[in-house]
Amino acid sequence: MNASLGFRKVAGALMSLAIVLSAPGLRAEEPINPDKPFAETFLLLQLSDGDPEKQDLVLSVAGNLLEHYQPDLVDIEITTFGPGVTLLFADNDRRERVASLMAQGVRFSVCMNTLDTIERSSGARPELLGDILPVPVGVAHILERIDQGFVLVRP
Repeated sequence: MNASLGFRKVAGALMSLAIVLSAPGLRAEEPINPDKPFAETFLLLQLSDGDPEKQDLVLSVAGNLLEHYQPDLVDIEITTFGPGVTLLFADNDRRERVASLMAQGVRFSVCMNTLDTIERSSGARPELLGDILPVPVGVAHILERIDQGFVLVRP
């Protein structure tokens, strides 16, 4: 084999590899969420409404997306603030649905600013479901997640 031909084959192979590695979605980057290393879709659902129908809608959207994308390929977080925090109260009627979504990898975050306000006005901090991510300010957390690449949906 001619040395020039061998060089061209090696150069061509390296160029092909460079193109594949630079393709969107194939770069070796840190995952947004290390617990979901294969996730390709990053969704943040906002819940700021205490209405039971709105809470049901948000939970249904999360469940439908898990079915559509498969739990390992989608990273879903539901961020609650204002009246929406009632979804995460330990005595909420939807606690079993929340637990089911959590078992499939959905994260729930709660605004501590809202809980502080509830505690100041009622004299007691409500008991929350387990494994809830506390965030200092719900809306600020949403902005941070958007900057990290999450898409915000407000059902």
